[in-house]
Amino acid sequence: MKYTLFSIIAILLMSSCSGTKNLTRANIDMPASYMTGKDSISAPDTLTLADVKWWEFYSDPTLTAILRTALENNRDILKAAARVEQMRALYGVAKADLLPQIGANVAYSYETNKYNGGKTTTDPEYDLKFPISWEINLWGSMFQAKNAGQARFVASVEDYRAMRMTIIAEVATAYFKLLSLENELSIVRQTLKTREEALHLAKIRFEGGLTSETIYQQAKVEYSSTASLIPDLELRVTSMRNSLTTLMGEYPREAFENRDIVFDTDFADKLPAGIPSELLKRRPDLRGAEQRLRAAMADVGVSYADRFPSFRIGFTPGWENDGLKDFFKSPFTYTIGQITGTIFDFGRKKRKYEAAIASYDQSRYDYEKAVITAFTEVNTSLTAYNKYRENLRVKTELRDAAAKYVQLAWVQYRGGHSYLDVLDAQRRYFEAQIGVNNALLNEYLALVNLYKTLGGGWN
Repeated sequence: MKYTLFSIIAILLMSSCSGTKNLTRANIDMPASYMTGKDSISAPDTLTLADVKWWEFYSDPTLTAILRTALENNRDILKAAARVEQMRALYGVAKADLLPQIGANVAYSYETNKYNGGKTTTDPEYDLKFPISWEINLWGSMFQAKNAGQARFVASVEDYRAMRMTIIAEVATAYFKLLSLENELSIVRQTLKTREEALHLAKIRFEGGLTSETIYQQAKVEYSSTASLIPDLELRVTSMRNSLTTLMGEYPREAFENRDIVFDTDFADKLPAGIPSELLKRRPDLRGAEQRLRAAMADVGVSYADRFPSFRIGFTPGWENDGLKDFFKSPFTYTIGQITGTIFDFGRKKRKYEAAIASYDQSRYDYEKAVITAFTEVNTSLTAYNKYRENLRVKTELRDAAAKYVQLAWVQYRGGHSYLDVLDAQRRYFEAQIGVNNALLNEYLALVNLYKTLGGGWN
């Protein structure tokens, strides 16, 4: 990056002004590795979770197809891409401001004059001129404006990457929630079928005088309680499906029917989960915040240089004559050098400079907060992932125990025990199945969030 002597002096003066902080890039030391208690990782893996490409991370073919559609059609992504093009164009404007401006002026004028009641005179004129003007970058303000434009353009690119990362996480979250709801609906329907059979059996035994009405009514309660869950689940499934199509940038449709409603329980075990601090530096939201900080610092340079006079030179070659005959034998030139400045503006430019410094401080604090938030998010998401995996293991053991409880309850019932034990065992098994489904969903959502917080998914 090239600076004029005056711009270097301006930056030195700017950094030493009383009442202002050191205008340098915020420097936050990041630990070499991320520690989370007993789950600490003392050295980063050769391959880390965020290094896995999203189409490899989300290997479900249906989910992969949905993600590709979303990345092409999602309106937030398209809007972010349009902003990148806007910032690219504005950056081009800032670069062009460093160069001279060349214009063209083709004109014809016809002037009549009559002074003091005398004879009327005419003054026709033909003009062909090419004015050239160039503002000398005396105080480095135009370089600083170019740097600010470049930083904002790069920040928009990082924002676009962050938006892709966010949309990927949101689509995966919605997909897994839809999968979980459909799985839960399948469990409820299967349980309802079992409860219907149990109700039929209880009715026969009650009408045959083999059991009391209490057992029959209890079977009706269990059946009705299960049946009442289905309408709400069907509504939630439709709502989640519509949320998914919205993320895909499409109208509601039945687009996800032909697939197995099964979770890959070994999915998480296949993925490395090292967390070196370098991964946090590659997060696009952090990189975007850093570029906005650079832009704010360049804005300070622009506002500081604006306090000094500007110097512009101009040169206009061309032709000028009162007729077209021998027009190109009448050359015209005009040269000007102009220094423009403010003698007394009641502190306007000084306050603009102070406002720019305050804006820089805000960007610096935003950047520092973003870094701290990133480490906090990784800490939380890693802990949540590990705890949800542990919870899934416990829930799975509970479900298996509940299934065994149902078998034993039936054996005891055939041996003469109360049928209420069977109903209780079935209810506990149903709750345990739902618990495993929810625990598996929580683990997947935690894994999706961990992948996002590590900066994965924007490739």
